[in-house]
Amino acid sequence: MKTIAVYCGSSPGHNPLYGDAAQELGRVLVRREIALVYGGGRLGLMGQIADSVLFLGGRVIGVIPESLKQKEIVHGKLTELRVVKTMHERKAVMASLSDAFIAMPGGFGTLDEMMEMITWTQLGLQAKPLGFLNTAGFYGPLFQFLRLAQTEGFINADVIRSLALEENPEKLLESLSAPVLLSTPWPRIPGEELRA
Repeated sequence: MKTIAVYCGSSPGHNPLYGDAAQELGRVLVRREIALVYGGGRLGLMGQIADSVLFLGGRVIGVIPESLKQKEIVHGKLTELRVVKTMHERKAVMASLSDAFIAMPGGFGTLDEMMEMITWTQLGLQAKPLGFLNTAGFYGPLFQFLRLAQTEGFINADVIRSLALEENPEKLLESLSAPVLLSTPWPRIPGEELRA
């Protein structure tokens, strides 16, 4: 694994643990010699993970649409910046540059980008690993919803089993590096008793 796309908020959120996790994920990427591919902004969690990787001498590739250059305030010290025309092109370029995908805490944009990658997986359009950094239990409710949708017959359980859910960045990277077997249990949601 040489590159990982990280989707995350352009704001820092209210919990300082989110920023701590962004910086730690950046350190883990550099230790493993993995380049960061992300949205190109310098604010919020986006800026914090980019700064963490750059500070330690790692490689950071930003991908941003022309229309968002001002709104997201482009990071000025990236290893490489790719300016694209549309959000669709941004997602396609990030997908083509990356060997895996991680969602950190974020809002609609983060969910949109990660859900598209999951949908591509479900449709057989891509098979790269997907993981969620579950800082402070942020993604627990999402996985409870996914379980409900699977129980109600809208989502194949194998797709959910292919998703890594970890609170620790190092463990998340280990999970993304491991092959997914059909016997893999549901991702563990802290505090909830899970069925296999």
